[in-house]
Amino acid sequence: MVAIPADKPKGPPSSVLAPLKHPIFRAVWLASMGSNFGGMIQSVGAAWLMASIAKEADTVALIQASVTAPIMLFSLMAGALADTLDRRKIMLTAQSFMLVASVALAAVTWGGVVTPWLLILFTFLIGCGSAFNGPAWQASVGEMVPRSDLPSAVALNSMGFNIARSVGPAVGGAIVAAVGAAFAFALNALSYIGLIFVLARWRPTRPPQMLPAEPLATAMGSGIRYVSMSPHLRVIMLRSAIFGFAAVAVQALMPLIARDHVTSGPLGYGLLLGAYGVGAVCGAVSSDKLRQRFSIEGVVRCACLFFAAATLLAAFSPYLLLTMAGFLFAGAGWVLALSTFNTSVQMSAPRWVVARSLSLYQMSAFGGMALGSWCWGLVAEFHGIPIALCAAAAVLLTNLTLGFWLPLPQLAGLKLDPLNRFKEPEIALHIEPRSGPVVITIEYRIREEDLVTFLRVMAERRRIRKRDGARNWTLLRDLNDPEIWIERYHTPTWLDYIRHNNRITEGDATISEELRLLHKGAETPRVHRMIERQTDAITTAQPAAVQDFHEPLTDPHRST
Repeated sequence: MVAIPADKPKGPPSSVLAPLKHPIFRAVWLASMGSNFGGMIQSVGAAWLMASIAKEADTVALIQASVTAPIMLFSLMAGALADTLDRRKIMLTAQSFMLVASVALAAVTWGGVVTPWLLILFTFLIGCGSAFNGPAWQASVGEMVPRSDLPSAVALNSMGFNIARSVGPAVGGAIVAAVGAAFAFALNALSYIGLIFVLARWRPTRPPQMLPAEPLATAMGSGIRYVSMSPHLRVIMLRSAIFGFAAVAVQALMPLIARDHVTSGPLGYGLLLGAYGVGAVCGAVSSDKLRQRFSIEGVVRCACLFFAAATLLAAFSPYLLLTMAGFLFAGAGWVLALSTFNTSVQMSAPRWVVARSLSLYQMSAFGGMALGSWCWGLVAEFHGIPIALCAAAAVLLTNLTLGFWLPLPQLAGLKLDPLNRFKEPEIALHIEPRSGPVVITIEYRIREEDLVTFLRVMAERRRIRKRDGARNWTLLRDLNDPEIWIERYHTPTWLDYIRHNNRITEGDATISEELRLLHKGAETPRVHRMIERQTDAITTAQPAAVQDFHEPLTDPHRST
């Protein structure tokens, strides 16, 4: 079996199509587009089948929620697995699971035993597979293309999905109208086979793992801590959640818009989805030029404005062609916003935590979508489709206005590559990797005139330490010698201490350098590494082990 090479040509991207120069990205992208094509046919079948067997608007809208809710529920776990295990195997497992779920859905539909809640169950299971596949796939893009091609690769992924969306819904509507939803579900099952084949052939080169993988619960906690202590990522999460909550109204209510508002059948629903997809393709193609002309915040504001205008048009237009024209702008706004959020997350997180950061982004964006699908369904049920769409447009305009107070970060100048300078220090006391807790103190001598600068730098140092896993961080000042300041923090084990220092990025190193320059004296700040011990254990300790309670782990010359 021949492995697909993962070569990475150097040089800046010439266009949004530049990532297709890389064979593995090209192969996975084409296979994913085929899978997305089947997924869109399945979505049309599920949505129209639900509109046929359930008359309540909130029940129809639950189809969209059943696909997005698993991403909110399981994405963090999926991201932790993708950061600690083989991403290719995770994608293979997720794709195989979705294949089995799609076959089962086709079977129960073909047998005539499907009910609204059974349909929701199977779409939920397919959504679970998508939730576990997403972080692994998105984090793998950085392994398939160089960093300079990453924004274009993300836009191409959106383009591939929306090329399928532009054609798949119309074909899906025709299939549902001609032969029924069961055949659409069967075609979706077949669409997974190509991607499974490509992933089975791929043999990525993984960097050597010098440390054991974090346990799942610890890895999930590390991801939450990193994002919560990263101001850039927090803003992206908030803005994406608001956008997803509002923008999903168009997708969740689209079957009802087709059925009741423009009075067309499943083919008309497919045409609306197709127009939405064509607009998304146009948005993906234009994203490169827009990023060169506008800031990241400017692109998202344009996306919110396009989407809000299209949503208002859909609220009042009784004509299919006019609504389709509006959905062109909605699709463009959708892909511009989500690809910008996705790229911002990928370029704001180092590789060791990128899948978890992406999973938390997905949880925020798709959590907003799941909640929005349910909320807009309720509003449409009790107040009508126009009121629901107008309210969603108002939220989109609110998100646009929020950008003046919480703008998305600019990504130029971020240095997230690992520093790779840390070497495990030699210590006098033998301990195991799981031994702990470990206490680290770093002693600085600071001049009085440098105190303001020192405290400012230490505030950033505290954020970085806690973000990367340090606990109980404190800053102490000597009462007898006021020039002496001591930074103190804990790690649960010696292995956690090693892992903490290996997470230092090139950008973080500037803080350490500033502190060394502020330190008074020829020697570097003195570092003490100590292990906590309980005194009540001394009574049963062996003589050879007593030194464990007396000898600190000290090394004034190594990295902290």
